[in-house]
Amino acid sequence: MENTKIFSCPTAEEFTKEICDNLKMKMGKLKYQKFSNDNTFVQILETVRGQDVYVIQTTMPPVNERVMELLITIDALKRASAQTINVVLPYYIYSRSDKKDQPRVPITAKLIAQLIEAAGANRVITCDLHNAAIQAYFNINCDRLSAQNLLQDYIKSLNLKDMVIVATDAGSSKKAYKYSKYFECPMALIDKRRDANNDTAIASTIIGEVKDKNAIIFDDEVDTAGSIIETARILEAHKAKSIIACCTHGVLSGPAIERIKNSPIKELIITNTIPVPKEKQIDKIKILSIAPIFASAIERIQQHKPLGELLKIY
Repeated sequence: MENTKIFSCPTAEEFTKEICDNLKMKMGKLKYQKFSNDNTFVQILETVRGQDVYVIQTTMPPVNERVMELLITIDALKRASAQTINVVLPYYIYSRSDKKDQPRVPITAKLIAQLIEAAGANRVITCDLHNAAIQAYFNINCDRLSAQNLLQDYIKSLNLKDMVIVATDAGSSKKAYKYSKYFECPMALIDKRRDANNDTAIASTIIGEVKDKNAIIFDDEVDTAGSIIETARILEAHKAKSIIACCTHGVLSGPAIERIKNSPIKELIITNTIPVPKEKQIDKIKILSIAPIFASAIERIQQHKPLGELLKIY
């Protein structure tokens, strides 16, 4: 693609290389340096004047450092006279802080949008937002890709019989219904309650039939895994034949890996929107690459073609 360059922030190099390989392009050259006073320095090592530039960032901890790396890189590209600056965030930073649901709390997801805009970005490309309304936080284009087809195709390849799609709570029932319609199978709903900032969800009952069925759970992300494990235990108590969980974003923080390892979940399918360290890649976790979908989005944007199925919404 002419007049197009793709750059990676430090923790996104593997994901960026896969995108570049799909597009048969070379990754742009940047220099990142951390000074002794903890300040971050970024230098673009090749010309970007008049170019359409894509900069890719992950949310590998520490997250706040990733934010500053991204903002400083955008500023460097803007001052180097890039024609357009397109930010690729496979997992949107602070996506769960998307509303004021308690007194005197911030809406950090909107703050991140404002910071990215203020730094000089022209477009944001992300995937499966925790809340689709986050797109409205931007005054620039925000494209929300989806892992829906990727996850569906994997489950389809397993050739499972007697499937039931399980919604982890009332909020995910619409998503579960769409999947159940695609697989032409029934769905069930877990009645789950959560207390404010407490990551421990309490599942009380199940609506629907799961006995002797292959239960499939779809969610947007797995963080500490408390919610999805509680759902799995309820399904096990109701004698589900097997339990498979799918999600786009494998945050896998805190006790997540230990919980998954000791859970009745047969397999957890995630994508590589967030890098998963080697020590967290246990046998129960299957990682699918979503990089080709992002590569296709970049190619279509540059060719002024519609994104179509890449923007498929639950």
